[in-house]
Amino acid sequence: MRKECKPSGYSSKAGGSLILTFVSLFSLAMLNGCGTLPNGRGWGQDATFAPGWNRVGKAAVKAALSYETWVPLAGALVLQVDDLDERLSDWATDETPVFGKQEDADRWSSYLRDASAAAYLATALATPSGDEPGEWAASKAKGLAVGLAAWGATAGSTTVLKKTTGRTRPNGEDDRSLPSGHASTTGSFTTLARRNVNSLSWSSLGKTSANVGLLGLAAGTAWARVESEEHYPSDVLVGYALGHFFSSFIQDAFLGLDMKSGPFFSVEPSKNGVMVGLHWAF
Repeated sequence: MRKECKPSGYSSKAGGSLILTFVSLFSLAMLNGCGTLPNGRGWGQDATFAPGWNRVGKAAVKAALSYETWVPLAGALVLQVDDLDERLSDWATDETPVFGKQEDADRWSSYLRDASAAAYLATALATPSGDEPGEWAASKAKGLAVGLAAWGATAGSTTVLKKTTGRTRPNGEDDRSLPSGHASTTGSFTTLARRNVNSLSWSSLGKTSANVGLLGLAAGTAWARVESEEHYPSDVLVGYALGHFFSSFIQDAFLGLDMKSGPFFSVEPSKNGVMVGLHWAF
C-alpha cells in the first residue's frame, strides 16, 4: 500500500473523523432508503429526460433567480472594486487564518470537495424510493443519473469558462483561475445533497443541522482554495454560483419530485414541428 507523505500541519485525527462521519452517513442511508415521499412516489421514480419545455423553462428561471446563484455573482462583482479581490487573496495566503498553511489548505480543499460528493451519494441513498428491491434500485438509478447530469453540466461549463476567461491564478501557475472547479463541484454536490435532505423524514432540527453542515462543506472548500493561493475570492464565488445553478435547474427540471400520480402533459420539438404527449405516472 502506497504511503502518502503529509505536511506537518496535517491532522490524521481530523481526516479520520471525516471518514468516520461519512461511513456513518452511508450506514444511515442504507437503513432509511425505503418508503415513499409525501406524494406517494419514490425518490427518482418520476425522473425523466423529456419533462417538456415549459417545465425546463420554469426550472431555469427559478435556478437563475435563486439567491444562492445571484448573491455570489454579485459578490464577485463587488470584489472587483478597488482591487478588493487581490487584496483579500493576499491577506488570506499570507495569514492562512483557518488552515494554517497553504499546503494544508490545498489538501483540505480536496478532502472537503470529496466529502461533498460522499454526502450527495449518502443522502441520495437515504431518500425514500420504495419498499421493493427492484423498484428501489430502479428509482435510485434514475435519480442518480439526474445528479450525475447536474454534476456533468457543472464540470463542463466550468471547463469552458476557464478556457474562455483565461485568468491567471494568484500563484501564477496557469491561466485557469476563473471559476474554481473545486468550488463549482462542491456547490453542485451540496446543493443536490440539501435537496435530498429535505426529502427525508427527519425532524426540522435534523434537516437544519444537516443543511448547515453541507453549507459549511461548500464554504470550507471555497475558502481553502483562496488560502492555498489557487484562486481569488471571486473565482470561488462564481464557481459556487455555477454549481448551484446547474444542480438546482437540472434537478427541478428532470427529477420530477413534485409530480403527482395521474395524467400530465409534455410538449417536445420534433422534426415536423411540435409533439404533445400525455403521460401517466403510476
